[in-house]
Amino acid sequence: MLVIVAPGQGAQTPGFLTPWLEDPTFASRFDWLSTVAGLDLAHYGTEADAEAIRDTQVAQPLLVATGLIAALELFPHPADAFGKVGAVAGHSVGEITAAAGARAITAEQAMVLVRERGKAMAQAAAITPTGMTAVLGGDRDEVLAAIDKHGLTPANDNGPGQIVAAGTREQLDAFAEDPPAKARLVPLSVAGAFHTEHMQPAVGHLAGLARSVSTHDPRTSVISNRDGRVVHDGKDMLARIVGQIASPVRWDLCMETMSDLGVTGLLEMPPAGTLTGIAKRALKGVETFALKTPDQLDDARAFIAKHGEASMIETSPTWRMVVSPGKGTFHRAESAAGAETLEAGATIGEVAGTRSSSVVTATHGGVVVEWLVEDGDLVSPGQPLLRLHPEVGM
Repeated sequence: MLVIVAPGQGAQTPGFLTPWLEDPTFASRFDWLSTVAGLDLAHYGTEADAEAIRDTQVAQPLLVATGLIAALELFPHPADAFGKVGAVAGHSVGEITAAAGARAITAEQAMVLVRERGKAMAQAAAITPTGMTAVLGGDRDEVLAAIDKHGLTPANDNGPGQIVAAGTREQLDAFAEDPPAKARLVPLSVAGAFHTEHMQPAVGHLAGLARSVSTHDPRTSVISNRDGRVVHDGKDMLARIVGQIASPVRWDLCMETMSDLGVTGLLEMPPAGTLTGIAKRALKGVETFALKTPDQLDDARAFIAKHGEASMIETSPTWRMVVSPGKGTFHRAESAAGAETLEAGATIGEVAGTRSSSVVTATHGGVVVEWLVEDGDLVSPGQPLLRLHPEVGM
């Protein structure tokens, strides 16, 4: 089972795009997305120095555009991907790349959103001096307690031994003087405390824009940064992308869901290396592939052929299929048990997991064709629960 992941801000390095832009097709597609973003992304990916591409307003569009065009190099006929990719996920801004790759939003919509996201986050960061510090090692509970003690937020939880604390400069300075035992602190060169309450102004700006964005249900399972849940509704996916700006990235829970799905191969889109490095530590036995340069494309396609299989969403009519958001026990709602039709948004039940329970709704509604699980069945992330047929007027 194959998962494709897209990295977040910080993965970019000076000149990383140079070999990719030697391909005229890649270059022309990249030029189109640069036009949508209103930035000379080719310049930033080839000639600009580390300081220039560290700018939030540059880094974020640069990463998303690279991931989307590289995906077309892997899958010249995009529909082919849906028969091979079991799930997709993106770290922080990489979630926009993942959403567009799963066809929840278009590439052009993704570039407008990430352009505005970068601007709004840079403006929010300028309000108060804030920052982020990586905490490497230490006891997890002690690390989280120390972060909380100093009023900081665990903005990125990247799995065993790697949590990123974020907050004001004063809070971070106090944290540095009183670090958790056996942990190493590494201040990050970023503009502000991303994925914390300090980014709330950016959420409001993007939420206003998102109201005009049309969405589609993802064509393959998308694993959400917010809680590691599989998302199957386009509107929900967009809302999560917006809210994620001021909410912690739970990459640890994303990897837990990947494990529940039975992942055997994880391929990271360029500029790759960060997420495959984390996966090697956290997903033991899972083969990884970091796609960094175009001369790796043939090997990457072979990796896809080895691990690829259609997701459960792709093998079913996705637009009228209700799927499980996570792993747990399915409990059918009494109101849905004998229903012949369901209204849009009707509750069909809940999935009770070890961490929490998730209410499951029939987003689109329709005529009940077939229940694919029974009350009390154990279900996995993305597993189809109920098949519906569209009804006129629904």
